[in-house]
Amino acid sequence: MRKLIFLLVTIFIVNINVFADDNISFTAKAPDVVVVGDQFRLSYTVNTQKIKDFRVPSIKGFEVLMGPTRSSFSNTQIVNGKMTSEKGITFTYILLANAEGDFTIPGATIVADGGQAVSNSLKIKVLPPDQTANTSSQGNRTNANSTSSNSSVSNQDLFVTASVTKSTVFEQEAFLLTYKVYTREPRIGFDNIKWPDFKGFHSQEIDMPANSKWTQEHYKGRNYSTAVYRQFVLFPQQTGKLTIEPARFDATIEKVIQTADPFEAFFNGGGNVVTVKKALTTPAITIDVNALPSGKPAGFSGGVGEFTMSASINSTDVKTNDAITVKVVISGTGNMKLISDPEVEFPEGFEIYDPKVDNQVRLTSNGLTGNKIIEYLAIPRYAGDYKIPAITFSYFDIKTKSYKTITSEGYNIKVEKGAGNADQVIANFTNKEDLKILGEDIRFINQNSIDITPKGKFFFDSITYWLFYIIPALAFLIFFIVYRKQAAENANVVKMRTKKANKVASKRLKLAGKLLSDNKKDAFYDEILKALWGYISDKLSIPVSKLSKDNVEVKLRKHGVNDELISDFLNLLDECEFARFAPGDENKKMDNVYTSSLSLINKMENTIKH
Repeated sequence: MRKLIFLLVTIFIVNINVFADDNISFTAKAPDVVVVGDQFRLSYTVNTQKIKDFRVPSIKGFEVLMGPTRSSFSNTQIVNGKMTSEKGITFTYILLANAEGDFTIPGATIVADGGQAVSNSLKIKVLPPDQTANTSSQGNRTNANSTSSNSSVSNQDLFVTASVTKSTVFEQEAFLLTYKVYTREPRIGFDNIKWPDFKGFHSQEIDMPANSKWTQEHYKGRNYSTAVYRQFVLFPQQTGKLTIEPARFDATIEKVIQTADPFEAFFNGGGNVVTVKKALTTPAITIDVNALPSGKPAGFSGGVGEFTMSASINSTDVKTNDAITVKVVISGTGNMKLISDPEVEFPEGFEIYDPKVDNQVRLTSNGLTGNKIIEYLAIPRYAGDYKIPAITFSYFDIKTKSYKTITSEGYNIKVEKGAGNADQVIANFTNKEDLKILGEDIRFINQNSIDITPKGKFFFDSITYWLFYIIPALAFLIFFIVYRKQAAENANVVKMRTKKANKVASKRLKLAGKLLSDNKKDAFYDEILKALWGYISDKLSIPVSKLSKDNVEVKLRKHGVNDELISDFLNLLDECEFARFAPGDENKKMDNVYTSSLSLINKMENTIKH
């Protein structure tokens, strides 16, 4: 009875999920960038199997090699007690890029569950073929061989460019500096980067995603994988020719070098992985900075860009000792943080406080965009009629290359006699923040008796005072000695390999244990052999190319290993080599080999001393 109830509930939940998903999703996918002559997939996926009348518009710029092929999928899973069901159909084309250029594949249409759905359109950029690929087949073979055996990286295979959006600007005019990586190597990284000090510029770095987005780009006849590495917005602070010094990148490249040695090829997937260090330097860039034109307005703020200004006041009818707040908002794009605040002329008899500034801006390629909000606070102390003159804001407009002045309206203030006094709390801030009590502005002299430290009780020149110097000095000295010792040990490559031999072998045996559980016989014995040979190679500092049973036997005797242990090691190697072909209980045999390998390496580790 319980099984029947559970089955009915399960069917009910599945039906709810199926009927609840009424939204039809119809999606097209293809690479963003391909090269002339490349074949690639164009797929259309719909999240239902009740479809008909699938239509794709004419695909211009590409040759259809195959398709559409239709494949169905269905997936049901339960996560945290919640069951979800997904099923649908995918239509796939194989296309060939024939000509370079930018192409658009319009959305396809389909009738699904009685309704029509349209997929997204796709934009695909087709790059011209790489010039290095347009060589003869013999040339290709020669080039491939030289590449596989060469551990260096040329300046044409990896470099970094520095580019600016403008090379001639006005003083304080923002422009974008971009550092972009071009590479034909699949695995690269940067260990150390030295950026320019941007002398003569105010610089701000644009936030970049944690993982750079790589794409294909055709550059000077070759196709590269490219990514924008860093971007800075620069504001020149002086006129004349300013130089952006070169940036230096210390690159680390991992290359696979093919080897003729079959043993090394067996253990390293056909080649050795070598690490190549390369220093990359970008060229210096000269920026011609022009001075702002003459005829600056009297109230020029130093702003360069495109701006607007608005002003408001919280109240024009107040009483004495009530706060008045004038709020000025400067909006636009440019050197927002470098703009001086407009001047607000409050009448005599008003107590004026420092303005409160709130920069609500974000960094873009054209400079800082957003709002600069300035709040001016003043308190009238006497009754009467007053006037706050119009507020002016002047800036240099980049688009028109001329000065512009924005003027707000003036404010007539009527102040009546109030009941408050100078000790009242200012509570009329626009944002109700930063409350301040006037009566506590001045701290009066405390006339009560105070404790005076007797002579000789000062902290200076005391034991505690000197310990503050001695203890850090001793700690630094100890740290320095330990660090030098560790650095010396790390510099000894042979010693480090010997030291880590057991650790490397343990990792390989752990993998062999997993292969044993999965009953993968051939892979298991291969991994055991790697562990045994690799351990001896690292422990005895024997190059892989010189590993042999006779050579290993001689070396082990020199390190004081007894004949019985040497014999066990050599017999285990023979057993691994022939076990996969021998008849008998395979699982039991693999278990014995695995146990013997663990025991043998532990005995070797305890016996071999350096």
